[in-house]
Amino acid sequence: VQLQASGGGLVQAGGFLRLSCAASGLTFSSYCMGWFRQAPGKEREFVAAISWAAGNTYYADSVKGRFSIFRDNAKNTVYLQMNSLKPEDTADYYCVADNGAFLMRRWADAKDMDYWGKGTLVTVSS
Repeated sequence: VQLQASGGGLVQAGGFLRLSCAASGLTFSSYCMGWFRQAPGKEREFVAAISWAAGNTYYADSVKGRFSIFRDNAKNTVYLQMNSLKPEDTADYYCVADNGAFLMRRWADAKDMDYWGKGTLVTVSS
């Protein structure tokens, strides 16, 4: 299984970026997908998740109203649209796939996620 994240970069505060995660080696439509992030010197934190058929989503309070997660099952890709970026959004962003029940507590724990991709760095300058 490979989860290839892309789209990170340097952006000014107030700007936007769209992250993509292309999945291979798994039945994409059977997996819930999500994003986590980890800033330097901080613990990893949940950002957003989306259910198999995109019917349900979860967001961290810190990104609600600014970030949007969506998926294209025909392209085996999940996206994270990030608007109104803040310097505190600076982090490595990781794509995750999970075949378990779509529960917020499961995503908040993160310990039972099935697959993790490598990070893509987002840097927001003030």
